[in-house]
Amino acid sequence: RMMMEATEIARLVAAGELRAEDVLSDHLARIDATNPGINAIVTLTPELALEAARDIDRRVAGGDTVGPLAGVPVGIKDIIETAGIRTTYASPLFKDNVPDEDALTVQRIKAADGVIVGKTNTPEFGLLPTTEPELYGATRNPWNPDLGSGGSSGGACAAVAAGIVPVAHANDGGGSIRIP
Repeated sequence: RMMMEATEIARLVAAGELRAEDVLSDHLARIDATNPGINAIVTLTPELALEAARDIDRRVAGGDTVGPLAGVPVGIKDIIETAGIRTTYASPLFKDNVPDEDALTVQRIKAADGVIVGKTNTPEFGLLPTTEPELYGATRNPWNPDLGSGGSSGGACAAVAAGIVPVAHANDGGGSIRIP
């Protein structure tokens, strides 16, 4: 299940053929096994993710319609505000920042029933073409850990490439997705 495409996960979860909680469990195991070597996820939120996954499973079991990302684990770049989840912008100045509100992107992912598993690494304020912030350290290339992941969306791209999550938020103003 871990390496399934997001569309397949969502289809099976919405049909009641796969539980969102099981999908999450598989991905959390993959994160535990893989993330220490690549440093793609810098803030993991398993409790919040489990709550979201169980809610989706309850709604599916009750015959409710769920969103197009039903049960899909999603990483959010650490420059995007997430209510109740640390958002540091990869800066020591914001190392303890926990926003009260979600950014519009996060609101939409949640409304689509994506399951947010945590925050992905980025350079400080997302301003450099490499993902090597002082706060968290470098994100490594999942195929060759001797190399960096590049781009300000390096954590997001490495997480998807490594199968940690099937989908991750990323943005690109100057190569932040294209470089990784």
